Amino acid sequence: PQAKLIFIISLFLGTTITISSNHWVMAWTGLEINTLAILPLISKSHHPRAVEAATKYFLVQATASTLVLFSSMTNAWYTGQWDITQLTHSTSSLILTAAISMKLGLAPFHFWFPEVLQGSPLTTGLLLSTVMKFPPITLLFMTSQSLNPSLLTVLAILSVAMGGWMGLNQTQTRKIMAFSSIAHLGWMTIILVYYPKLTLLNFYLYAMMTAAVFLTLNSMKVLKLSTLMTAWTKAPSLSTILLLTLLSLAGLPPLTGFLPKWLIIQELTKQDMAPAAMIISLLSLLGLFFYLRLAYCATITLPPHTTNHMKQWHINKPINPSIAVLTTLSIMLLPISPMLATMV
Repeated sequence: PQAKLIFIISLFLGTTITISSNHWVMAWTGLEINTLAILPLISKSHHPRAVEAATKYFLVQATASTLVLFSSMTNAWYTGQWDITQLTHSTSSLILTAAISMKLGLAPFHFWFPEVLQGSPLTTGLLLSTVMKFPPITLLFMTSQSLNPSLLTVLAILSVAMGGWMGLNQTQTRKIMAFSSIAHLGWMTIILVYYPKLTLLNFYLYAMMTAAVFLTLNSMKVLKLSTLMTAWTKAPSLSTILLLTLLSLAGLPPLTGFLPKWLIIQELTKQDMAPAAMIISLLSLLGLFFYLRLAYCATITLPPHTTNHMKQWHINKPINPSIAVLTTLSIMLLPISPMLATMV
């Protein structure tokens, strides 16, 4: 417990250092602390797959951190500035875009993310999908003035396409959540240059919905779709709420997840990028398909009653209050969208 506490504190310390720094070296230090703190949490179970996931994660993050340092040094060499907001040299901003894409798992640098998530426990998977994405996104937010819009648009459309297509034939819930994360990052990236605050709003709502889904899956101990099919006997109310949270992640209208997509499409249309908005909206239908399949497995289908699909015992354990709060927010925030829109 003490070791775990130290790792969690280091994780939040690293995040805080990165998001509050002005100097590139401090930002890099925060990213490194983050990487080192999450590694023991990934490889906690000592399963070969967990160790493999930790190794892959370490190699990718180390490469990306080196690239961040390299781009900031190149920028300092040309401009004499170590300030994060003063990233004016074009090559530096290209290298930085590649490095942060690697850190976040944006396509075409996304291959490590599903593998790492598949090798981690669900709670660590939640940290990887939300907390670990926050520092790189803040770096992008701070440098958004000097990034290349067309490159980011290409990366974003690629991410939404890959996240949708590769998630279609998955049966493991953690891999499905990984591809969903890649697709959501595409939405955040496409609007970054034009309206950076909208990227942050999208990230907050995404983190909230993902946390709700991960915690629900964790409380039902669901790792693959076949387990999800029998989980309705164990916690019927939780399965029903999971249906709505998944549809919210997919971005269907009366739910919270529709809000960021709506605002992003509106902003893209204002920026004369209607074709990009159309492509990204059509590609997110791929994501909708696998969310619907998850929702279908969670609530609508009855599994074939063979011996290997034993019904699980109904548990009367009270639902974790954090799950209740997060799911309520994930489903019902759309009516306050005018307030959120004025805030951003």
